Amino acid sequence: MVSTASLKNKKGFTIVELLIVIVVIGILATLVIVTFTGIQQKGRNSQRQTDINAINSHVEAFYAQHGFYPNLADLQDYGTWVKLYMKGLDQAALSDPKAPSGNIQGTADASHYGYEPTASTGTCAATKDAPDTDGNFTDNGCDGYTLTANMEGQTGANATYVKKSS
Repeated sequence: MVSTASLKNKKGFTIVELLIVIVVIGILATLVIVTFTGIQQKGRNSQRQTDINAINSHVEAFYAQHGFYPNLADLQDYGTWVKLYMKGLDQAALSDPKAPSGNIQGTADASHYGYEPTASTGTCAATKDAPDTDGNFTDNGCDGYTLTANMEGQTGANATYVKKSS
């Protein structure tokens, strides 16, 4: 039989102490993961607002120069149209942070921005705009627009970020 004196000289942790440490580590890990997820959402939402503001300023600059807004087909053609007529607009600004290879669409969804050109009279031509030989565009009838981004983890009035034509 083992004497109580020899047991008191042994050093180590009891099973209860080990379980308490494991539970505390689990709680801390859960808190870190939840906090990190929230920070990522806020970062993506901030990027969405920055992107919509960048698109808005370039679309307004196009309007100031040509007297009408580009249509959706124009903004979807980054390779040619956007590079030529909206200089300085980064291609990444047209894509939601959750779908970096995506493109702007007519209506926003969870992974795409929305751009809806409007016409107060007549129709807003859906075909891609191109200048004539003198570099002048034909008015496509688009005299307004709405830019929209859906925000993560938000409800109610904060669920979408919207910019409209001036």
